[in-house]
Amino acid sequence: MNFIIAHEQDPKKYLETTIDLSFASKKWLRTVMVRRKSKSWFIRQHLETCVFSYVAAELKTGDLCVAGSEQFADYREQLLSWEECEPKVAEYCQRLDLPMTAEGFVEHLRTRLTEVAANVDRTRPENRELIINERGEPSLKRLQAKAAPQGLAQLEEALREKIPERHLLDVLARIDHVTDFTRHFGPLSGNEPKTADAKVRQLLTIFAYGTHLGPHQMARHLRGALNADQIAHLNRRHFTAEKLEAAIRDITNRFHRFTLPRYWGDEKRVAADGTQYELAEENLLVERHIRYGGYGGIAYHHVSDTYILLFSHFIACGVWEAIYILDGLIRNRSTIQPTTVHADTQGQNLPVFGLAYLLGIKLMPRIRNWKDLNFYRPSREAHYEHIDSLFGDNVVEWDLIQTHWQDLLRVVISIQEGKVLPSMLLRKLTTYSHKNRLYQAFHALGSVERTIFLLTFISDVKLREVIHRSTNKVEEVGLGS
Repeated sequence: MNFIIAHEQDPKKYLETTIDLSFASKKWLRTVMVRRKSKSWFIRQHLETCVFSYVAAELKTGDLCVAGSEQFADYREQLLSWEECEPKVAEYCQRLDLPMTAEGFVEHLRTRLTEVAANVDRTRPENRELIINERGEPSLKRLQAKAAPQGLAQLEEALREKIPERHLLDVLARIDHVTDFTRHFGPLSGNEPKTADAKVRQLLTIFAYGTHLGPHQMARHLRGALNADQIAHLNRRHFTAEKLEAAIRDITNRFHRFTLPRYWGDEKRVAADGTQYELAEENLLVERHIRYGGYGGIAYHHVSDTYILLFSHFIACGVWEAIYILDGLIRNRSTIQPTTVHADTQGQNLPVFGLAYLLGIKLMPRIRNWKDLNFYRPSREAHYEHIDSLFGDNVVEWDLIQTHWQDLLRVVISIQEGKVLPSMLLRKLTTYSHKNRLYQAFHALGSVERTIFLLTFISDVKLREVIHRSTNKVEEVGLGS
């Protein structure tokens, strides 16, 4: 970098080769260097491109940091030290039923993987849903849609007759009467609102922005009761993200006390998925989405199996959604505390599987291209009668997990203590790095957990049905929004 800065204003195209480029690949060296007059020279513009591409890549993986930066700071300094973590290890491992030593932890993982693989191999002849062709390529029979139960149409009609339609504003007012969630809103100064009808104005503002109607259209419908400027002023002065989260938590906790939602699903399960929203182009979050087209951003939702929206986060298009899948569970402060999370293909990768396991979270995604993923053997000597072709030559790197056991625990205990969010670390740990040993350790741990999940997935049709049903629920919420 010093060399590039020193020659920033240099008009010459060729510069003398006075610095070491051993970090660059052979392809880059062929692009950057040229022979002239029996000497090696740098092509200045090509050298700049080469260096900055490596800087960008290493900033992304965390191998390089920028002092004083928020996004590119040294993430290791944000973690608790091992001296701070060590007194908490016994309690944390006991809570998750994990061994308290590196050797015990590795043996525990090895035993789990060995037993699951052996069981799937033993029951393979009975598994008629799994097909492995002569080339060793696996496939699963498509799940058959279940017929609607008899009397469903009559039940729906009876419900429509007995449950009258309610205006959304009436519903909001009733919920506020029960939970008093509007107590969280008010002037940023902390003073009480000066108007006698503050609750009514706040509910109207929630309706205007929550339905995307906006202040101007809302004012037209109110016919003079409130004008657009007043609604916009309330939105700016009475509402913050923290206040909205507190209000939502009150409503969620009250809803959780009812019996009916428990018949809709398992409160210990949650599904995550992103929905694109079109936004004005002059916005820092806006990007053009490759898959969906158009400009916008992604609203990433965590929806409980009981149809409760637990957490939402707005992210840019093109971001790998798995980075944020654990944030929703860590930041969720409601009385609904899921331990299993479902997602689609974008909601998983090996480091995420590894981190989820150490946080006590079961990651069970619906992976579109599961047959193209690597299955890892517990050892090179492990071979199987019926499913051997699934594994190839991939073997878990147990030494990496054992060597970096303390670093792995530093990460998860720091997350549990609120020092860092999973997404901050996963932004660094989801990009391959041959230097970042922490990435490689999480990659190795994830190879164990994802292999166990995939083996269970292909052998348990009921699990596949549960995953399919849960991911459909979050997709319905996305379509409805």
